[in-house]
Amino acid sequence: MLEQLIHPLQTEEMRMLLRLREARRRHRTAKPDEGLTLGDRVSDGVAATVGSWKFIIIQSVILVIWMILNVTAYIEHWDPYPFILLNLVLSFQAAYTAPVIMMSQNRQGTIDRLSAQHDYDINIKSELEIELLHQKLDMLRQTEIAELITIIRSLEGQLVQTQEALVALAKK
Repeated sequence: MLEQLIHPLQTEEMRMLLRLREARRRHRTAKPDEGLTLGDRVSDGVAATVGSWKFIIIQSVILVIWMILNVTAYIEHWDPYPFILLNLVLSFQAAYTAPVIMMSQNRQGTIDRLSAQHDYDINIKSELEIELLHQKLDMLRQTEIAELITIIRSLEGQLVQTQEALVALAKK
């Protein structure tokens, strides 16, 4: 009956546990920027720069200065109002910045998928480790119960001997 309580891990589960332990070791020693191409680093840099408040503030200040200089005519009007040249410059910036940001986002999506897979693997590993602990606890419990049964039988034998000795003394 006690043997039915123990659920040993299957061979496939043990292989998976060993594979996950090894993958965890590799993951701990891996460098985060390892394997990045020049394009990956550039796209991450552009996305980090364009997506910052510093860039937005500097660009806004430049745009305001551009418009003020062209409206007030302190300098020759190189881009009179409706600011067609400014519109062209901003379109050019957007045309080149958007694909680079998309590359960075695609790479970040890949990183997120790998992170989710890693989290899933960690959960599986934890589940298998807990199952192993349960198995060890069941084995300890089975050993303890077997020892207790042996002790109880020994005590029962001693009790029977003591009762027989008392009966023999009482008959004398």
